[in-house]
Amino acid sequence: MQEVKIRDEFIKLGQAMKLSGFSESGVDAKIAIEEGKVKVNGETETRRGRKLRGGDTVSFDGREFVVKSPENMAEV
Repeated sequence: MQEVKIRDEFIKLGQAMKLSGFSESGVDAKIAIEEGKVKVNGETETRRGRKLRGGDTVSFDGREFVVKSPENMAEV
């Protein structure tokens, strides 16, 4: 599973989608999220501003990534 490492307490879903390479632009991320194609921790998420924290998983289009924050980088 792919990892998205963050330095802050959280990252917004739309930003994480771009950082992970799951979408090429903010517009692409916005459309996918608003259309209900993105799941966070197994549940459909339609808010691109959803705050993701360490340990959250995001799935889209058959791919998945987990958010790693400084607090949970030692866990694996």
